[in-house]
Formats: sequence, structure tokens, C-alpha cells
Amino acid sequence: MLTKHMTQKGQKIDIMALLLTAVLTAVAGEFKYIPFYGEAFRFSLGSIIFFLLLLIRPSGSLPLTGFVTGLAVVMFRTGVDVTAISVSLLESFQHHLPIFFYYVVFALGFHFIGLDKYRTAPLLLGLWATFFEFVGNITENVMRIWTLNSDGLMLRDLALLGGVATLRSFFVVGLYSSIILSEQKKRVQEMLGIGSNLYAESLYLQKSMNHVEQVTAASYELYRKLKQNNLHDLSVQALAIAQEIHEVKKDSQRILSGLSNITKEDSSDRFLLSDLFDYVITSNRKYSELLKRSVDFRLTITVDFETDQHIPLLALLNNITANAVESIDRTGSIAIHVSEEADDLLISIQDTGKGIRKEDIPILFEPGYTTKYNEQGVAATGIGLSHVQQIIQTLQGDVQFQIPEKGTIFQIRIPSDMIRK
Repeated sequence: MLTKHMTQKGQKIDIMALLLTAVLTAVAGEFKYIPFYGEAFRFSLGSIIFFLLLLIRPSGSLPLTGFVTGLAVVMFRTGVDVTAISVSLLESFQHHLPIFFYYVVFALGFHFIGLDKYRTAPLLLGLWATFFEFVGNITENVMRIWTLNSDGLMLRDLALLGGVATLRSFFVVGLYSSIILSEQKKRVQEMLGIGSNLYAESLYLQKSMNHVEQVTAASYELYRKLKQNNLHDLSVQALAIAQEIHEVKKDSQRILSGLSNITKEDSSDRFLLSDLFDYVITSNRKYSELLKRSVDFRLTITVDFETDQHIPLLALLNNITANAVESIDRTGSIAIHVSEEADDLLISIQDTGKGIRKEDIPILFEPGYTTKYNEQGVAATGIGLSHVQQIIQTLQGDVQFQIPEKGTIFQIRIPSDMIRK
């Protein structure tokens, strides 16, 4: 089934969006308020739905959308009249035809000024919408006066049209802005989560590169010793190994460079601490639902300021909180407390999970430590808490933990100057 075709300018038309706008506008138009002229003129939800759909689900052609929607509204109202009351088809069609010009004028107005240019300027968008709705309503009334011999508009009628146009236009703009802000917040949260994970992995890769450098140096040293002892075949083999390791290092450097560009902190990026903890709780609440666990998250924050260290903070907070979620069997709670003491930011994360075995305490922050295994009995990578410790040390802080009767408490202390913007 063909759902799209091309306009003369090569612009794609979304047929589904076009039909959705026309149908919903026509139906919403039956929820109405009639200020004057009896049934001839009405203020309805139709224009609100029409403008909102132009913003959130554009069809690709504003003139075509206005034409099709106007025609659909006229036909729908005509059908309702013919079905509900005893009136001829032609009489009802003439009665409702003027509304067609409202939708055409409104859509053409935004077509000529360029609707997309004003999506990020709510005030201007609202003013233009008010103007086009006012002009559209005037056009509808002029056509009604001409075709139906209705009375002319009084000054109070014009004032009413202007007032309603202002209220409806800015209501839609406010609703649209709320939707956009909500979507943007979700995208920012997703990107921050990805960035924090990449940041943690880049630290691990950097640490691995240091090990590769040591192995490379040892391989070259072995090559020199073997050559000095006239062990030609072995020395050649050792040199080949050193060269292969060097290639691995160069590949790792290229990967690290790419990760660094992605996670590079922009000095203009600033986030409130409270926003970061909201992101942490939101993402880990979804994670707990994915694991089919009922976790009660509690946040107490007594300090708030802007930070440009959002990526490393999210990396360590998400790591500890995700571990806390995984430690909970079916139901439990995670309490996060944030405060400031002297010149340090204090973060406490306490869970009611299964806790840490005493024999694991000495190796808790060692790379490779893990208590998580998959269904085949294969251990996880175990680099989580070692990442946490490395990130905190990078921020010149420290991390401690306590083992109460149930669960675990992680206590993080970071100098405020290291993360305060």
C-alpha cells in the first residue's frame, strides 16, 4: 500500500499523519462552545487539536493538510447534521462550508512564514498562531456573512475572537513545549547513560594500555637478551611478538581516542546534582523492573549545585546503584543520602540486598571480583567496583563501605571543588 508520495518540491507527504490530523480535528470539533450566531459559528477543540498535530506530527505539506482537514471537518459536520436532524445535504454543506477557509488560512499562514523556524521560539510561535487564528476566524465569518447573509461582526465580537485566539494558541504552544521538554529530558538521560558507560570503559582501556606497554617493553628486552646470546631464531620470534603487541597498542590508542572524543566534557555542559541523582534513580528503577524486582528508591539531598563532572559522577553512581539493584532478591530498598561536610560532598548508598561476604572484603575493589554469574555459570567481567574506585581517585576522593546486618552501605567522599562548576 502506498503511504507516501512526492510533492512538486520533492517533499514527502506522510499520508497517515495527514489523515490522522483530518480525522481527529473533525471529531474534536464536535466538542464546542457557541458564542454567537447560533450553530453557525463555534469555538471547539478542533482548532486546538489541529495546531497541536501540525507541531508534533507534521504531514510534510501545510497547505495540503489545511485543505484536507478543512474539507474533512465540513463533510463530518454535514454528515452529523444529515444523520441527526432533518436537513438537506446541500443546505447543511453550505451551512458548514465557511469553516473550510479557517483551516486553509491557518495552515497557509504557517506555510508562508515557515513553521519549523519557530518551534524553538515559543513566544513568537504563540504570537504567530494567535494572528493566524484571528485572521482565519475573520475569514470564516466573512464567508459566512457572504454565503448565509449573516449579521456583520461587532467590536465585541472581534475582541472575543482575539481573546480566544490568544488563549488557545498559547495553550497549545505551552502543551507542545512541555512535550518537547519531556522528550529532550529522556534523550539527555539516555545520552548521559551512554556517555557514563563509555567513560568507565575508556578508563579500563587506558589501564589495559599501560599493561600492554609493560608487556611490549618486556618483549623487546627479551629480544635483546636472546640476540646477545646468539639465539637467532628465538630472538626473531620474540621481536615478532613485540611488534604484534605494539600493533595491539596502536589499535587500542585509536579506540581510546574515539571514546575520549565522545565523552569529552564540554565546559558549557552543566547539570545540577539533583538532576543527576534523578537520572540515576530513574534509570535504575527501570533496571529493577527489567530484572522483575520491586525496589523502593529513597533520595535525601541537602545540597545542590551545578557540576561539569556529570559523566564521571554518573558512571560511578550508576555502577554502585546497579550493583545494589542486582543484590536485592525480590523486594528491597535503596536509600541514597547526599550532603556536604566542610569542603567535601558526601554520598551514601545503602541497600537491603544480600550484602558482601567477609572473605570477599579484601578483594572487593580488585579487577575481576564478581558475585554475578549467568545461567551457564560464566562470571561477569567484574570491573564495576574497580571502575568506581578509579573514578573516585581521579576526582581525588575516596570510597568506603560498611556491612550492616542486612545489605551494604557505600560511602563516597569527594572534594566539592573537584566537581563544583
